[in-house]
Amino acid sequence: MNEHRYRPLLSQASASLTHEVTAIDERGRRSVLHIPAERPLTVYVDKRELVTLMTLGGAPEALTLGYLRNQRLIRSLDEVVSIQVDWSVDAVAVVTRKGITGVEERTAKKVVTTGCGQGSIFGGLMDEVDSISLPDEARLTQSVVYRIVETIRTQQSVYKQAGSVHGCALFSNTGELLYFVEDVGRHNAVDAIAGLMWLDGVEGGDKVFYTTGRLTSEMVIKGAQMGIPFLLSRSGTTQMGHMVAEKVGMSLLARCSGRHFLLLTGAERLVFEPDFLDALEAERQRHYA
Repeated sequence: MNEHRYRPLLSQASASLTHEVTAIDERGRRSVLHIPAERPLTVYVDKRELVTLMTLGGAPEALTLGYLRNQRLIRSLDEVVSIQVDWSVDAVAVVTRKGITGVEERTAKKVVTTGCGQGSIFGGLMDEVDSISLPDEARLTQSVVYRIVETIRTQQSVYKQAGSVHGCALFSNTGELLYFVEDVGRHNAVDAIAGLMWLDGVEGGDKVFYTTGRLTSEMVIKGAQMGIPFLLSRSGTTQMGHMVAEKVGMSLLARCSGRHFLLLTGAERLVFEPDFLDALEAERQRHYA
């Protein structure tokens, strides 16, 4: 990371991530329940309303930046002068240096995706898939996959307190947790991590992305745009997610839980370690003997 790299002027807007409600169970007993917050965030770019994102609100500035990045509306961080969130009006104002060229035409066609919270992408993004190239030399070992899964399992989270949210995380190829973001939709969480990567100058070529949600085409496209060759999930994939992953050469690992995973694409990048797996099984048998 370059500590002296350019960063736009950012607000530091804070918002509660959970909300207390009263629940009544099947025996008529009352209790206090924590549920995830969900609030609209309307994005204005140079005073023009662009989109309203429904979000948990944990990282609104990074979410906004990552959304603009992953929609390919902003190509370089230094195009952005400032991102200012004001929760009193549920809006974020983005100021750019020269505006977004052809923004009306580029945002005219939207595709509603299968993302939780109903994500959307602008239609032209699929046209850019053919130009994406992920590093062939990237490698991920089986033991690091297990380290990542265990880190996510033990991560303190809004999900454990309130449920009903998705989490996304960025790891190094040695299993170090770099970012962890939760939101009501996984598409928001991945956009927020994209924004954080841009702000911190983090490249994706030797990174691993983890999501609790399905490996849909939207998730694969966004991961590929961030230059990340590995996408892991405790859930499965869709036909189009699988197709796009094969097209861009991404390694997809689905159903990651405990010691189990299913490698669906990009098998050449994963380094299997049968001796390591055998040692884990031997240790398990000794423990239960």
